[in-house]
Amino acid sequence: MKIAEIKEIATNELAERIETEVANYNQMVLNHSVSPLENSAQIKEQRRTIARMKTELRQRELNK
Repeated sequence: MKIAEIKEIATNELAERIETEVANYNQMVLNHSVSPLENSAQIKEQRRTIARMKTELRQRELNK
């Protein structure tokens, strides 16, 4: 997910989306430990997407 897309999401929806993405990430890591994913780079991309979302949420908190 691009930064421009993240900035368009409402603050409360962004917080919910972060929770969902973290749950998906944890499930992906668990599945990868059991049987390797075809594309393990997905884990890295998911982690970075979560970080982008958290960064945007924190910036919104500081700018209030």
